Amino acid sequence: MNTYIIRCGEVALKGMNKPYFEKMLQDKIRARLKRLSLNDIKLQRREGLIFLYDYANHDEEQIISAVSKVFGVSSISKAIEVASELEEIKSAAVTYMKGLIEKRGAFTFKAEAKRADKTFPIKSPELSRMVGAAVLKGCKVLSVDVHEPQVRLFINVRKDKTYIYEDKISAIGGLPLGTNGKGMVLLSGGIDSPVAAFMMARRGMLIDAVHFHSYPYTSPRAQQKVEELAELVSDYCGKINMYIINLLPIQEAIVKNCPAEETTILVRRFMMRIAQKVAEANDALMLITGENLGQVASQTAQAIVASDSVVSMPVMRPLISMDKVEIMEIAKDIGTYDKSIEPYEDCCTVFLPKHPVTKPKLENLEKSESRLDVEALIKQALESCEVKTIHPKSVVM
Repeated sequence: MNTYIIRCGEVALKGMNKPYFEKMLQDKIRARLKRLSLNDIKLQRREGLIFLYDYANHDEEQIISAVSKVFGVSSISKAIEVASELEEIKSAAVTYMKGLIEKRGAFTFKAEAKRADKTFPIKSPELSRMVGAAVLKGCKVLSVDVHEPQVRLFINVRKDKTYIYEDKISAIGGLPLGTNGKGMVLLSGGIDSPVAAFMMARRGMLIDAVHFHSYPYTSPRAQQKVEELAELVSDYCGKINMYIINLLPIQEAIVKNCPAEETTILVRRFMMRIAQKVAEANDALMLITGENLGQVASQTAQAIVASDSVVSMPVMRPLISMDKVEIMEIAKDIGTYDKSIEPYEDCCTVFLPKHPVTKPKLENLEKSESRLDVEALIKQALESCEVKTIHPKSVVM
């Protein structure tokens, strides 16, 4: 049997609500392991940690990779579990280090004990020295380096059991999915919106998506790209219901009846109105966009204010103050970057004006929209809606 310690990070700070968050996190870990057919595993919550007991001895990297992608997990360690008796702790530490020597040869180390169980009779600094001395005696090739050791040997003394391990492997952090309601992301084929969806999911928000296309100006392959992006994001967020809407009639009406320089921002205002209606119909609490202040014409401060003025629902913009390099790095980390840069068109590039207005005035936009049958156009767009449920690749949740 392999034992893993899962640390809950931010969840541990939730005070009276901590048991709720811990249970949600445990359920999400269990669901992910089940989806990946990692069976014969037991999870147990104790003293602010989650212990994973792998009776099937699955591949260590597979377990760590799966658990570290669960929102709410801050770190994970593969550990050995022994009784909280001094001689057993020292003997287990020596055996553990001998195993590392077989894999790596000689190295420097430092023993770091933590006495979570205050009834244990030996305080942490003294226990560190005692275990370190036992390891030095039992493993002659080792030497101590208290400043920059190659290996830190952690000894975590808890009630009844002590855990010995080497690594604290960083995980994705955040809050468990489902602890902060649902949001509706405006998902395009670009770099930004998948990252925005990921970042809001990391705060515990379930994610659905609305995607706009302009067929036949945009191709079926462009839509397929967005579905594949949603699939990549769903590896973290779970299943995503994607609402696919034809925006072309709205774009054509705007191009025919409104000033060319306002096309981009007028289209954006329609997208926001439609996204809110889809969100309201599907119990989403807020809209999510990948907008980044000043990045393009529709993302100036004035344009964002103009877009928000047509909706009453909160609009979350988790990327608003980031620069493009930061966003690209996150996209690479979560695996969406390569798909995002594939050269397929999206609806935002259709009828793009040569000189879009960057500081739109609300009264001018409203005057232009008075030439359109706004409600009829929105109704037509919603009637075109196609719904697809996106699952993690090869996995059904």
